[in-house]
Amino acid sequence: MKKFIIAAMAMLIAAPMVSLASPESDLKKLQAHMFKKFPGVPLNEYGNGVYAIDKDRRVEWEAMEEFPPYEPAVDIGKKLFNKYKVAKCFPNKGIGIKQNYPMFKGGKVHTLEGDLMACLKKNGVDTKKEKLKYGKGKFAAIAAYMAYTSRGKKTNVKVPAGAATKIYNQGKRFFYAKRGQLNFSCADCHVYNPGVMLRTMKLSPALGQTSHFPVYRKKWQGGGGNPELSGLGTVQRRYGGCNKMVRAKPLKPKDGKQHPDYVALEYFHTYMSNGIAINAPGVRQ
Repeated sequence: MKKFIIAAMAMLIAAPMVSLASPESDLKKLQAHMFKKFPGVPLNEYGNGVYAIDKDRRVEWEAMEEFPPYEPAVDIGKKLFNKYKVAKCFPNKGIGIKQNYPMFKGGKVHTLEGDLMACLKKNGVDTKKEKLKYGKGKFAAIAAYMAYTSRGKKTNVKVPAGAATKIYNQGKRFFYAKRGQLNFSCADCHVYNPGVMLRTMKLSPALGQTSHFPVYRKKWQGGGGNPELSGLGTVQRRYGGCNKMVRAKPLKPKDGKQHPDYVALEYFHTYMSNGIAINAPGVRQ
């Protein structure tokens, strides 16, 4: 009993120290952890996900990239980008800006997809009629095209002191918190166990994960609607899928806006890819 009380007190003391760590310190620690776990893998290679650490899967992936299944979706996204006049809502006309998202402005964190949805509504687009929904389909295609124009640019998310840091820490807590009937956290799979097989999938490292979103996943193919878009999804669609896998309830958009917990998670998660080049959209398991 005495040992239990001492251990519990130690956890209570240590917990605040985790949240007080700076974003810069968090990033350095994650990079050091992965470099030790996978020696010889260069930083930018982590943008290739599991294919950076698995030679056999990399061969299969490189073959798919010769005729990328996401190319039709990027073409469709470009046409919709122009049709809905998205360029007038963003700096640099929406071209080559993905690497700066999520960003803190106006007292809150903005994701690229969140600003895209706001843009569509501002431009008078009937999103319901046009079947533009967060996460997939035509909406994800526009986001994929915008991300494609940032290929080669390094992720450069800023976390200024104050309110932004609070949201960052909210996302960090979500990432490391246990949830669902399986009692898993994001970190359990992607920090502590990357490279481990989970059923038929090999777990990817957290480092660099956001650089290739939106992604075209083989698992998502054949979901109905336009077959060229059925395999496409954003990072927050993936968060929902991960929640389901651990038997936790996915967080859905509220009042036409992305759930604040997923926004915070994406803010933290993307910061952990700072310095890694955007290579979206990608092909994944």
